[in-house]
Amino acid sequence: MSRIKNLNITITVTTIKIMGITNIGSKIFKMATTSSMPSSKGCINSVGLSLLFMVGSCTTLSKQDNAEEISLEKLSLTDSIKPGGNSWVVNEVRDNRHLISDEGIRNWNDTNTVIRTYFKTDQVGQLNVGLNLKVMDGTSKIKVTLDGTTKVIQVSNKDFETIDVGVFKLTTPGYHYVELQGLEKTASNFGDVNEVLIGGQAANGKLTYVKEDFYWGRRGPSVHLSYTTPENTDILWFYNEITVPEKEDVIGSYYMANGFGEGYFGMQVNSETERRILFSVWSPFETQDPKSIPEEYRIILLGKGEGVTTGEFGNEGSGGQSYKVFNWKAGNTYKFLLKGEPSVNNSTDYTAYFYDPETDKWNLIASFRRPHTSTYLKRPHSFLENFRTEVGHISRMGEYTNQWIMDTKGQWHELTKAKFTADATARKGSREDYAGGAVGNKFFMKNCGFINEMTTIDTFHERIANGVAPMIDFSLLEKPIQ
Repeated sequence: MSRIKNLNITITVTTIKIMGITNIGSKIFKMATTSSMPSSKGCINSVGLSLLFMVGSCTTLSKQDNAEEISLEKLSLTDSIKPGGNSWVVNEVRDNRHLISDEGIRNWNDTNTVIRTYFKTDQVGQLNVGLNLKVMDGTSKIKVTLDGTTKVIQVSNKDFETIDVGVFKLTTPGYHYVELQGLEKTASNFGDVNEVLIGGQAANGKLTYVKEDFYWGRRGPSVHLSYTTPENTDILWFYNEITVPEKEDVIGSYYMANGFGEGYFGMQVNSETERRILFSVWSPFETQDPKSIPEEYRIILLGKGEGVTTGEFGNEGSGGQSYKVFNWKAGNTYKFLLKGEPSVNNSTDYTAYFYDPETDKWNLIASFRRPHTSTYLKRPHSFLENFRTEVGHISRMGEYTNQWIMDTKGQWHELTKAKFTADATARKGSREDYAGGAVGNKFFMKNCGFINEMTTIDTFHERIANGVAPMIDFSLLEKPIQ
């Protein structure tokens, strides 16, 4: 409380705290005053007017606000979005590992860092935005942007508090992001952020963001195409082609071409400098630790091609793995050929070949024997996944073309129909940035990047037939050597 003396009349004025700055279409100014003794109307008006000017002079509006009023009421913030599953450093991918965690945004000290928190709405209109944060010491000035509108907040609270940022307007449904960038600070960090909070008219409908399983949510949804095959057909060979369009070859992508009941075969972007052709077969013994697989259930290497590395894999099942470091290029079309047939002692042999268009040659990747299994190829499919959490905010796409199978009688069959499916992240509605289907004579799949595309899961799609079976001289293929 402060006391103001004027012309021997004392007035007690309740201190006013500005709780938020909003644009809600009308001018609102609420001020509570109490008088310790009777006074003239003119004097009270004079003091109130002075107070109004004083409060207004202490409030800083960003140039982008165009605010016409001041609201003393707290914003309604109904939903809490955790950065751990929904936020990314977008201008420097490698910073995600030490800036974003399950706890929130931490170690944020660079003015160049741009952090975006993603969410999806099915409503438009007013959207209230707040942040649950604290600063280490002193004061931090932070720029907050949403759909082209920017507001600047200044914070100094040393304990976690909910800070109102302001009111924004959404004009379209779909994915949006709240962008944070630090402007000024007196401490070593801009602050720790636990939550991005939203509410208001645009948040009243369906909201989509990752609420659990942050690891899988950050990787984004995986998508699949399961090809329809002729009934009562034993599949000996499975042939497929992949083209990754230019600028769609994102780090962390696995464009899997030849999937089957017991393994997968395709190509990856592993880093800025390394790409691989990857072929793996799961052990029939279910475990995440390959070292725990009993000897009789272990995948046996029958042979491998030149420059191929072989070993074991774990974490998503376990088994035998092989890969060849190969600098495949976006825009080129690559061919994949897989053989699966029953072998000795209730086992199955799987052999993978990769065609390099620059050398015009089929290359053996590896051949594995899977025990306790006797089958030809089952469930031919393809998928697209992101295996790096720090790039789940970037979209990628692959074109899957010219699928064929050869039966045990030597007859080719073209596969022109496929069922589009997605993983648990998509099925439970954590993320809705995935698409797939057929365009002309090609299938395609696309995921991640918070794209406003979403193909209905479990739908069938059909491409135009090419009508020309692969020309392969099987006698020239390199034979696995034990």
